[in-house]
Amino acid sequence: MINDQGGINGRKINLISLDNAYSPPKALEQTRKLVESDEVFAIAGFLGTAPNVAVQKYLNSNSVPSIFLTSGAERFNDPKNFPWIVPFHPTFVSQGAAYGQYLIDHRPNAKIAVHYLNDDLGRDFLRGLRTALGGQEKLIIRQIPHELTDPTIDGAIVELRATGADVLVQLTTSKFVAQGIRKVAELGWKPTYIIASIAAGIGSTLVPAGPENSKGVITARWLKHPMDPGKSTVPTSPTTKPSLPSICPGWTLKMTRQSSGTSTHI
Repeated sequence: MINDQGGINGRKINLISLDNAYSPPKALEQTRKLVESDEVFAIAGFLGTAPNVAVQKYLNSNSVPSIFLTSGAERFNDPKNFPWIVPFHPTFVSQGAAYGQYLIDHRPNAKIAVHYLNDDLGRDFLRGLRTALGGQEKLIIRQIPHELTDPTIDGAIVELRATGADVLVQLTTSKFVAQGIRKVAELGWKPTYIIASIAAGIGSTLVPAGPENSKGVITARWLKHPMDPGKSTVPTSPTTKPSLPSICPGWTLKMTRQSSGTSTHI
């Protein structure tokens, strides 16, 4: 769209996209290729906390801007030490705090079980949750971390249910939240179920988990949801961008990751 209008100061944008498979080593490999072989001016919309951690120092030391990276980890919001890194998301700490405040307001006597990803993403969400609970932090009766490389988290869900918790907070990525929703339904467990915003996609999480299983799940979003009818006439909403399917073949409104990506440019 920008190129159709003459580009930026007469220069056309050449968008190069490489797949890092959400793997930190692959992310560094592909980023080095973009910087050293393709000689890109900037990296834009880089997805994921762990992959961004892998390239943060490399891009900064080479003075290559990483703009609107898709992670809310606080480590990226450090202009003094990493001036070339420009995050887009609200911090995971602030989002975790919103969940904590919700529980204080609506479930003040809850017994809370937490399942979180053992990296900057999960730990930041958890820190925000605990901070918001403040003097009520004791409401968390069990927290279990997991690794990005774990094939399944079913055992952790079984263990958390056995604590007698009536609230489950899952602070991890879509793959593991979908597994969690399915396992909770299989166990017949009926907790108040809160999931991280980054794993609240319809197409990436709720549909794979099963629409019936996903009913009642609670999250918080800071972006306008592209499938919300109430937002369909808002000028900045992706649903009002008829050209998107032409530049993003296969794009649908259920793909909230892609919607997040397009929002960095709208």
